[in-house]
Amino acid sequence: QVQVVESGGGVVQAGGSLGLSCAASGRTFGRYDMGWYRQAPGKEREFVGSINWSGGTTSYADSVKGRFSISKDNAKNTVYLQMNSLKPEDTAIYYCRARLTDFRVYWGQGTQVTVSP
Repeated sequence: QVQVVESGGGVVQAGGSLGLSCAASGRTFGRYDMGWYRQAPGKEREFVGSINWSGGTTSYADSVKGRFSISKDNAKNTVYLQMNSLKPEDTAIYYCRARLTDFRVYWGQGTQVTVSP
């Protein structure tokens, strides 16, 4: 069982920045592919971005490309989501997902991000 815990959500004004963290348990964190997703009220959960196990490859949704950045610190079992130039439409619950080498997937409980106009 892998525990995934997000932190760092909050309220920020449009145009501001916010950083999220995601800690995952397990001695093989260095082999996990990690992803960030979000779900706004009344909408389905959507992909935000991902980073591969080594941290060498990242991918982003078009809606956040150029504004959000994902990084991974294998020594700290943590992945980060830096969000800049935030917009009200970025308001959502942000979820972290860990995908293991055997393709098992674990989700965190989510952290709320609210961007005020």
